[in-house]
Amino acid sequence: MKKLIVGNWKMNGLASSLAEIEALKGLTGEAACDIVVCPPFTLVEKAVERARGSGIAIGAQDCHAQTSGAYTGDVSAEMLAEIGARFVILGHSERRSAYKEMDAVVAGKAAAVHGAGLVSIICVGETREERDEGRAIKVVRAQLEASIPNTATSSNTTIAYEPVWAIGTGLVPTLEQIEEIHSSIRQALEKRLGENGQGVRILYGGSVKASNAKAIFGVSNVDGALVGGASLKASEFAGIITAAA
Repeated sequence: MKKLIVGNWKMNGLASSLAEIEALKGLTGEAACDIVVCPPFTLVEKAVERARGSGIAIGAQDCHAQTSGAYTGDVSAEMLAEIGARFVILGHSERRSAYKEMDAVVAGKAAAVHGAGLVSIICVGETREERDEGRAIKVVRAQLEASIPNTATSSNTTIAYEPVWAIGTGLVPTLEQIEEIHSSIRQALEKRLGENGQGVRILYGGSVKASNAKAIFGVSNVDGALVGGASLKASEFAGIITAAA
């Protein structure tokens, strides 16, 4: 399965930051993986233009579950599709925590993404407390099962496992811990989606860097990475992309 490397810029970047996408273009011809960059909403359309003709796809970091309506400040999946986005990150721990997004909300957004012909990247992950209590697998499985809509297939759905305690902290689970969770996610996907579950890519996210990416990519059922801060600069992100070869 070809690996998928996704850069999540979060609330970072102005028009000048698009130069980082330009700097990545030289890699795409040789890359052995699929590459996605998810900038803020304000840069999505410009990023699509900048990436045109390369192997870089552009995604967004969220969307609303409805196609239109009185939802001030929100953006629909159809709007994102219209300006050229191909992926949408959903259910990131920062959304779940700061905006109190429940699994059912994530599932509704994912269904909307699929309806617009885009690919959902559904995030799941446990807190430090939940891991210390031995509940990591249970928590992640419950999030996964409730966040995946009935419209999910291997072609329109990607799962990102991001232990909340590892995001932006520099802390990384052991390779054994990553393998345990990814294996559990794979089992859950196969149970839910049948053969389709074997083809869903499962990404690891949480303090991924060029220095640790190769070891993480060697873990069973790790099909790529969702990268935060290290995706903001092409020089660092390129090292992660190269490690996926």
